Amino acid sequence: MVTGCQKVLFPADEPRTQYQKADQLRDRFTPLVEPDVFGNPKPALRARLAPQN
Repeated sequence: MVTGCQKVLFPADEPRTQYQKADQLRDRFTPLVEPDVFGNPKPALRARLAPQN
């Protein structure tokens, strides 16, 4: 019998870097993906690369 990991090593709902965690704590989090006009997920490049105030 072959067994694997019981839990996912890097869950999708956890921050990937310390910078994302800090942005979430300061309510400046920008999503990684956003839906396009057809509802398909696309990278949110404009939101992530826009200058922050």
